[in-house]
Amino acid sequence: MSDKKLYCGVDVGASATKVVILEEDGTLVGHETRRTGVEAAEVSESCRDAILESLGLEKNAIALTGSTGFARDDVTFSDIKRTEISCHSKGCLLYFDGPMTIVDIGGQDNKIINLDENGKRTSFKLNRKCAAGTGSFLEEISTILNKPLEDLNGLAEQSETPVKLGSFCTVFTKTEILTNFRRGDRIPDIAAGAFESVIRRIIEMDPLTGNIVLTGGVVGHNPYIVKAFERVLGRPVRVPPHPQLTGAIGAALFAIEENSQGTE
Repeated sequence: MSDKKLYCGVDVGASATKVVILEEDGTLVGHETRRTGVEAAEVSESCRDAILESLGLEKNAIALTGSTGFARDDVTFSDIKRTEISCHSKGCLLYFDGPMTIVDIGGQDNKIINLDENGKRTSFKLNRKCAAGTGSFLEEISTILNKPLEDLNGLAEQSETPVKLGSFCTVFTKTEILTNFRRGDRIPDIAAGAFESVIRRIIEMDPLTGNIVLTGGVVGHNPYIVKAFERVLGRPVRVPPHPQLTGAIGAALFAIEENSQGTE
């Protein structure tokens, strides 16, 4: 480990808590992800401590910590707090230049953020009214198929003809999938159809023009959805090295920025 200053970023999502530690130049040196549950403060702290232990460091090795996510105020060791929109934008700008349209697919919600050529946010949209089109929808699909969630991507990769699911609501989707089974549709084709249903739901939120950057845990754990996006949109999309950590990386970058301003 070098003698560079270290900065911590925490993204407390509804489904998962992501914690990263960056060097002052933005290099990622450690990360940890755990289910959030009902104890956001404890989970975020245990993630940070696990990273420090793996690096052989103490808490005082971290110069500053930034937090984001729905429970960012619960992170007791956070020095600064920023919105999810700001942190996802900051995290993507570390890897890509604007203009860009960021599509973040989370466990409970989706975000679409538009940045101009200077990296300035021009608009954003959130999907918070329904879990359709999110990771929760895919979890429900895996339950209906009686397959582990982590197997869904592999099943979709085997698809020859994705089934088009007409229902976004999981209640109606269950009935629809049972109908698909009786019709003789294959499980891989239904799994692929579930991912494409997520994509259609997102496109309904925004036409997705320009350079598309995909982030979020759904993207990080399911490479199939990246290829499906490219097929549906008819052009390549970009994905940062750790798509599920984008918000946490952005929070750490804000901490770096804050510290540099304080020392000027």
